[in-house]
Amino acid sequence: MSSQPAQCTATLSRPPSLDQGAGSESATTGGEDLASLETSSEATPFSGPVPLPAYLQQTYWWAYLHPASVRIFERQWLVNLILWGNFARLRDLALDEIGPSIPGEVLQVACVYGNFTERLVQRLEPTGRLDVVDVAPVQLENLKEKLDGATRIGLHHQDSTHLHFADASYDCVVVFFLLHEQPEDVRAQTIAQALRVVRPGGKVIFVDYHRPDWTNPFRYVMVPILTTLEPFAMDLWRKDIAEWLPDGGRAMTVAKETYFGGLYQKVVITR
Repeated sequence: MSSQPAQCTATLSRPPSLDQGAGSESATTGGEDLASLETSSEATPFSGPVPLPAYLQQTYWWAYLHPASVRIFERQWLVNLILWGNFARLRDLALDEIGPSIPGEVLQVACVYGNFTERLVQRLEPTGRLDVVDVAPVQLENLKEKLDGATRIGLHHQDSTHLHFADASYDCVVVFFLLHEQPEDVRAQTIAQALRVVRPGGKVIFVDYHRPDWTNPFRYVMVPILTTLEPFAMDLWRKDIAEWLPDGGRAMTVAKETYFGGLYQKVVITR
């Protein structure tokens, strides 16, 4: 999740290692080190490091990959400011959709700045479990520190477009402010993978940006912000998330609600 505070990134210089391409050794250094985070037995074994996508290196290096990024953005007040004071509300809308208490297995696709994951963990019952995937090792390391030894949690170095979990592995999948950061083809693959790993009757929950109402003044504030810092986000203004469903998902139940004058949306797909 990232957005408007350009002042927070003005002093960051792009690390030379990120200019060597998505498949370079420097881009994937640390993949083996993250094996210790892969604590879930449900993940399908795979070999080799997971490369950082080119779009992530080129567009979001300053927010998620730079060594200083975590220190800058991992502040609760800052992520709340980025979402114009709506972080807690949107977080709780997603978590309430999962349930006040969670007895089953949940997958979170991508790490989130702020206390989203910690609040999710607080809802786990003794039989509940959370797995989190992210393609950026630095984000997984940051989350590991935030969770401070919490149990029944697996952290996995995986790409959202190629999840190493069996079909129908989870009762619920949550994707919080990830889709707007992905190119359209990547976004479609992420949605397809989320639907693949959720069990019949389970939910996939998306919270993300949406086209604001014409009367919402933030509509005009957000256009230059998103076009400058979030070049893929405007896709979510032009199309509904349901339009990226795979062919097999067209018959699924889709429920959509918008918030803050239409700037944000929650979409729940029930398989």
